[in-house]
Amino acid sequence: MAENSASGGPAARPVLVLLHGGGPGVDAAGNWRTVLPRLAERFECVTPDLLGFGTQIGPAPDREWPHGPAAWAQERADQILRLLDSQGRRQVHLLGNSAAGGAAALALIASAPERVDRAVVMGGAGTGPLPARVPFYDEPTRDSMRATLGRLVADEKDHLELLAQLTDIRYEQALRPGAEAAFRAMFDAGPGHPAPVDPAAVTRPVLALHGERDRVAPTDVSERLVAALPQARLEVVAGAGHWIHVDRPDEFCDNVERFLLS
Repeated sequence: MAENSASGGPAARPVLVLLHGGGPGVDAAGNWRTVLPRLAERFECVTPDLLGFGTQIGPAPDREWPHGPAAWAQERADQILRLLDSQGRRQVHLLGNSAAGGAAALALIASAPERVDRAVVMGGAGTGPLPARVPFYDEPTRDSMRATLGRLVADEKDHLELLAQLTDIRYEQALRPGAEAAFRAMFDAGPGHPAPVDPAAVTRPVLALHGERDRVAPTDVSERLVAALPQARLEVVAGAGHWIHVDRPDEFCDNVERFLLS
């Protein structure tokens, strides 16, 4: 059972580590703003910025970054393990969004299954094909950022204010020193395009959530992932795009709570 106390006692609220997505300029605060207040009522929520984003870009723009999805997933899994160790947490739940957080969640389970109770991953968890173009950075303008974010929801008209706010925030963050180099390294998979993680090594229960109207990754990406995982099931959320937690926040939280607290 997931714990929330450093002493290892029974948890009043299970610990949930929320691992954000991998779009340009993202950070944890912006990613989870639509669902964090509700999830915090049922879980002790830990919301780190993942390596390569937000506070984890670092001051040195010429630092060495991992290359390719598999290397990034493992580096981020190691980052979260160090965080759990520093906080004295033995076992937690994971909620991983798309190609950054979802892949990191699977890699963490594969490398340290005893540290994870259950996990929810979103949008295929980075197991689909790499995009043909690097988002935003091939055309680093505010309009390009707005277009990039618009693809993540099912219907942009439903989220005009949120998209405007996030465009401003993420445009500025995406242009910080070191951000572009880190982002481009995430897509440098090398020969063979190795998968972020071997699904057979992911031995903890996993719920895969996928938006019915996802314009980033089709639902069959999650269908193939679930078929390859030892203990997994898929829930397709009607009417939702890639950002299920934005398009359908209540249904999203219902699914997360039902699976993790069962």
